[in-house]
Amino acid sequence: MEQKTKLLLAEDDENLGLLLKEYLLAKGYEASLYPDGEAAYKGFMKEHYDICILDIMMPKKDGFSLARDIRMVNADIPIIFLTAKNLKDDVIEGFKLGADDYITKPFSMEELIFRIEAILRRTSQESLVSSEAVYTLGKYTFDTRKQILSDAEKSVKLTTKESDLLQLLCQNANKVLERNYALKSIWIDDNYFNARSMDVYITKLRKHLKDEPSVEIINVHGKGYKLIV
Repeated sequence: MEQKTKLLLAEDDENLGLLLKEYLLAKGYEASLYPDGEAAYKGFMKEHYDICILDIMMPKKDGFSLARDIRMVNADIPIIFLTAKNLKDDVIEGFKLGADDYITKPFSMEELIFRIEAILRRTSQESLVSSEAVYTLGKYTFDTRKQILSDAEKSVKLTTKESDLLQLLCQNANKVLERNYALKSIWIDDNYFNARSMDVYITKLRKHLKDEPSVEIINVHGKGYKLIV
């Protein structure tokens, strides 16, 4: 029997939370509903979940703080933020924390399911993709399977999106990686928020690689990025 996908749902609006939970159950998912960030974190530490859906404005611990704590335990679990505000600052803050998607209230249940399925499709595709496992970037070694970037002194565990993006850049080293191709490969959708998210991840990768002068990620105006090795 196929194992059901387990979702952690953190939502302080009781009516919306119950509605979402019932809908997800009807669609064949397992969903645990928590009324605040603290309860959700305790639940996360007790159970295994495949994806987290977090409201941003919650009592005791807001969605951003909860996401930070979850990321400390599991750097890879997909996170979708729910928010009543469509503020760009909120969106950028969410993506800096490694959000996989963002959905603004009010939203349709079908849209939420579509986004969950898109993320699960991407993560299952990633596990099937077979490609070169280890790249050399100057003094750095990048192990795509372990998602580790290391040199003689230290190792850094990359998030899934950092690793996916660096792997795409490595596969296209010294060639232009087209922005839309990267967005659709990793984020599925090339909308404004995902494009801003990718910019945030490019900045993170540059920081990881800054101590190696022979390696550089440059912007190619109007096209995308190029990893110079």
